Amino acid sequence: MADLFHDKAEGWDSRPVPQQISEGVFGALDAAMDWSPDEVVMDFGAGTGLLAGRVAPHVGRIVAVDVSPAMLERLAAKPELAGKVDIRCQDLLEAPLDLQVDAVVSAMAAHHVEDTAGLMRALFTHLKPGGRLALADLDAEDGTFHPPEAEGVFHAGFERDALAAHAAAAGFVDIAFVTACEVGRDDPRYPIFLLTAQRP
Repeated sequence: MADLFHDKAEGWDSRPVPQQISEGVFGALDAAMDWSPDEVVMDFGAGTGLLAGRVAPHVGRIVAVDVSPAMLERLAAKPELAGKVDIRCQDLLEAPLDLQVDAVVSAMAAHHVEDTAGLMRALFTHLKPGGRLALADLDAEDGTFHPPEAEGVFHAGFERDALAAHAAAAGFVDIAFVTACEVGRDDPRYPIFLLTAQRP
């Protein structure tokens, strides 16, 4: 499978929008989650570790999952994640991990997964009973967030009710949404939601 982020990885962390998103999403995460110093958290679509680096000080271990070797190479080099992260370069829907975690966090990865229902089922099965999901992505937009030539973008954001229905069908309960932040350099501004839910 081609690494669609190979040419973007080197300068990713210096881009303003990923920085805005990681800061805003972590703020919403921190308000929604009760972190525990011994828990294991999966970061699905971890990229270069912008979100994982913020979560890591609050938890025991991060399992960073992504399909981009180039992005994960950048993540692995970050000193703030040294000794705290297990890196898995694989597609969870095709190759599930051999573990369950206490929580799954994700920022801006779901729109890169064509099968949203399958993604919700995969995240559910990777959680321990009582485990928590916190997934951030774009509210439904007009397709202008990504440039027209962008590859691997299957959804122009999500309608919250439709995404909640997929989560409920997978087995999640206590499904809720907040707006984590709005991003963009000028107009338009794009809202980013945080979905939280629990595996019973």
